[in-house]
Amino acid sequence: MSKEWVIAPEPQGSAQAARQWGVPPLVAQLLLNRGLSPQQPVGPFLSPQLKDIHEPRLLAGAAAAADRVVAAIQARQRIVIFGDYDVDGTAGVAILLHVLRAAEAQVSFYVPHRIDEGYGLNREAALKLVAEGAALIITVDCGISATTVAQDLRQAGVPLIITDHHTPGPELPEADVIVHPAVGGTYPNPDLCGAGVAFKLAWMIAQRLSGAPRVAPGWRQLLIDLLPLAALGTIADVVPLLGENRILARHGLSALSQTPWPGLRALIEAAGLNGARIDSYDVGFKLAPRINAAGRMGHARLAVELLTCETPERAREIALYLDDQNRQRQATETRLTREAGALVERDGLAGDAHRGIVLAGANWHAGVLGIVAAKLVDRYHRPAVLISLNGSEGQGSARSVRHFDMFAALHACREHLLAYGGHAMAAGLRIKSDCVPAFTEAFVAQANQALTGVDLVPKLRLDAAVDLTALTLTTAEVVANLGPFGTGNPKPRLATQWVELADEPRSVGREQNHLQAVFAQNGVQMRGIGFGLAPLLEDLKQHRRCRVAFEPMINDFNGRRSVEMRILDVQFPEKGDITDYPSA
Repeated sequence: MSKEWVIAPEPQGSAQAARQWGVPPLVAQLLLNRGLSPQQPVGPFLSPQLKDIHEPRLLAGAAAAADRVVAAIQARQRIVIFGDYDVDGTAGVAILLHVLRAAEAQVSFYVPHRIDEGYGLNREAALKLVAEGAALIITVDCGISATTVAQDLRQAGVPLIITDHHTPGPELPEADVIVHPAVGGTYPNPDLCGAGVAFKLAWMIAQRLSGAPRVAPGWRQLLIDLLPLAALGTIADVVPLLGENRILARHGLSALSQTPWPGLRALIEAAGLNGARIDSYDVGFKLAPRINAAGRMGHARLAVELLTCETPERAREIALYLDDQNRQRQATETRLTREAGALVERDGLAGDAHRGIVLAGANWHAGVLGIVAAKLVDRYHRPAVLISLNGSEGQGSARSVRHFDMFAALHACREHLLAYGGHAMAAGLRIKSDCVPAFTEAFVAQANQALTGVDLVPKLRLDAAVDLTALTLTTAEVVANLGPFGTGNPKPRLATQWVELADEPRSVGREQNHLQAVFAQNGVQMRGIGFGLAPLLEDLKQHRRCRVAFEPMINDFNGRRSVEMRILDVQFPEKGDITDYPSA
């Protein structure tokens, strides 16, 4: 599907901001596009400092939760950490395990099986933990919708601390303490992820055990060592990488290659990242999938064990196993994506009358449903729900698009569901198999009402239109320093003005499916690579003049650094010279 280029207009005051901040004009425009005002100091964005992380006491419930935990530690009571099975959940569980083990607590953990138990704090597992002697249960990255289970634990006399960040329902669970960035207070960062919430609770516990807001040196070093785990959760859970989240991600990434944890070192080695400068892309596409493979293809307790084990031998064994599981996940995902796409095409589910997609299949692997749903969203640019049917019940994952709140849509369809949870862009659900048709009708009706035809046209959002002369190596280096990139702080994407081919373009790669070209403008030449864009080759050869949408990147080769393009799209003259830039 052809994309509509949406190029942000140059913000008012851009030139003044560039002078005030001492940055190139393009960088000033990028910063203004990301919400900075010319009156703000640019230092905290270009060089985020750990000292600017919010104090844990500001997070509602953190102090009360820490008091409960410390009392349980001192009473030698058994504490159980109940976490989610994704990267955010397992990293958060690992953070609390490291801290409580350092405090010599009687602590264990429980992570539900993704397929057998599904998401969240479930009644059967909770009551089993009570029967086994749990005296305090702490959830991580789940629990905010577990109203019934919270009542069961209260009746059993077992205190429950909920730490979560997912969207609360209309009724809060009757937990002893709720630690949530959007519940019970006015925490400055409502977008903290589950591992981030766990990190704040860990910090608060360290303060209580130190007897002062300034933690003892040993605890301080432990918290610093735990920053990479907080960064993994922050990046993998796709929360906005701004403010406090940006600080956690930036400092956690910088410490990742020097981590003292054997499991993280083994994971980095298995991903082929030894000696590399690890960035948010590496976390999102190399480290996180391997951690997630534990829960998707087997049991996520292996991921927690990897992130907390003390021996390099065991760490390497788990990392290699997860590497193999990840390859199996990729094969399963490819097969299911092909099958789901064929169903969409066969049944005409991407037409204007179906602005939302719901697919259900018998015994689809529930561990990859979310990934495949995201691929359908990318391909058809409409919200998608995939459901794996197993007998009388089904388990589903949902992914959304801008302007469509998935959690709100599921809430509107709740009469057809057994359970649901998540947030605006991603969610999960359980459903009776015979309710799938009614749910499909209700969900598509929600999508048809909320989304217009314009919403369904994929948009390529670009930060600026630039001349190649503006992309000097110095400017490109400052642009690269705007990372880590992700939601809220996307990797800068630019559009050229009209450029000419400086050389014959060609297809490259093992399957000859990538495009390589050199473009020229005003005496400046720049090489570009477009992954999967080889179908544009003949048009490019014919026209030889085009505009290029791209991400700037720095290539280091034999000690020579140069600015290059990662080509995203190409427009030719007959498609229209974009001179009136629609606002973003």
